[in-house]
Amino acid sequence: MASLGELERSVMTLLWDSGQRLSANEVCDQLEEDLAVTTVLTVLSRLEKKNLVQRERTTRPHRYAAIASREEHTVEMLNEVLGTASDREAVLARFIGGVSESEAASLRRILSR
Repeated sequence: MASLGELERSVMTLLWDSGQRLSANEVCDQLEEDLAVTTVLTVLSRLEKKNLVQRERTTRPHRYAAIASREEHTVEMLNEVLGTASDREAVLARFIGGVSESEAASLRRILSR
């Protein structure tokens, strides 16, 4: 899973939050930054190469949507990071040790299912 730059994260967040396919112009208009459409198209192209975004080519202008949900993307990143750890148990223990009480309760409920 490729890491995301700040602008890539902003575009992905916008696509995840919208829940629909957006054109580069729509993405550009909705971003809080003042960017050229060509810049947004470059970012969308990079995201497509990273298999994070799918481009609908049957319409003009092309429309873009996230391939996976935000949660699926996060799980892939977590699994990738865990896969690089020499001691997965130690990493999980440190992660779990840093969660709040409500998050710990959620983990217990999930594990008991």
